[in-house]
Amino acid sequence: MTPAIGPVFWILTVLAAVAVITYFERLIDLRRAQIDYQDFLKGVVNVLDAGNADEALAICDDTPAPVAQVVATAIRHRGGSARLLREAVDSQGRAEIGRLDRRLAALAIIGQAAPLLGLLGTVIGFIKTVNAANAQPLVSRADLLNGSMEALVSAALGLAVAILVAVMYGSLRVRLDRTVVDLEAAASQIVGHIAEQKEKAK
Repeated sequence: MTPAIGPVFWILTVLAAVAVITYFERLIDLRRAQIDYQDFLKGVVNVLDAGNADEALAICDDTPAPVAQVVATAIRHRGGSARLLREAVDSQGRAEIGRLDRRLAALAIIGQAAPLLGLLGTVIGFIKTVNAANAQPLVSRADLLNGSMEALVSAALGLAVAILVAVMYGSLRVRLDRTVVDLEAAASQIVGHIAEQKEKAK
């Protein structure tokens, strides 16, 4: 079946390998990013209310999660105005989301390109079949089958890669969306708590 394997087959194979590697790398990173932000925030707030801002920052630095970085930013800017505090937290939140979102675009591109590459392989395979039929008056069945099989294999592989990547991308997007929701909720709570503490201190 080696003649049925054309250049498009190998391109799709490489793209599938890249997609799988990217998926697992992003999956591991997103799983690390998901923590119980309410328990984390409760512990940080208790320490902060006790007047131990440095200890609260240390807890944030020891927690490898985007929520911790956003809370740490809020603590560092707690002495500024409400507007500056909100801007600092929003900026840090966008940076954390951007870091989590990186390489997801590569999966989306692979998912869109795979069926088109499969179609390209199909066209190339049928062109080879037509050329084989026109090259000589007596055409063997093997000559026709080689081009046809290359066309079918390319189409099938392109669809298979596209389906696989769509599933991987969708599962990562769901995890990312959950993390973003937690991040926004934690940011709102810590900013609200700091504002409340300022009001009490007046």
